Amino acid sequence: MEPLFFDGWSGITRTLLVGTLAYIALVFMLRVSGKRTLSKMNAFDFLVTVALGSTLATVLLDNAITLTEAVTAFALLIGLQYLVTWSSVRAPWVKRLVASDPELVAFRGRMLADAMQRMRVTEDEVRAALREAGHSGFGDVEAIVLETDGTFSVVGTGEGGGRAAIEGVRGAPSD
Repeated sequence: MEPLFFDGWSGITRTLLVGTLAYIALVFMLRVSGKRTLSKMNAFDFLVTVALGSTLATVLLDNAITLTEAVTAFALLIGLQYLVTWSSVRAPWVKRLVASDPELVAFRGRMLADAMQRMRVTEDEVRAALREAGHSGFGDVEAIVLETDGTFSVVGTGEGGGRAAIEGVRGAPSD
């Protein structure tokens, strides 16, 4: 039977040493790669963030994974993230492939049922976004947008009716 609570100092020493070095390597690589690597701008960015965390956890707990393999995995994930984001800025089809468009889910006091159903958003979630933004109702709200990262933006009426803030949002009126 394998030990349940303690199996000697070698495993603990390895975890401390490799874990510290892997953490330092990951922080360094993230600093070099820029802020976008850990952003939550879309589902792809979120996936990379989770994958980096999972890779770090695996190297901490699996003695079969070497530090060199872990750093290679970090470099691969960060490199792919950089390549996809670089490509999405330069090629619209790549952007459409990896990122969704923001979607109008409420406009001028009316919830947009078709858009909400398509985005799998409930009226309660839209009302919660309204409250979270400090509004008691739709009176001073031009629009509520489901952003590409899954968060809601509440656009006030403000000067010009808040129209500039919803330009380019799917479902926004063009007039």
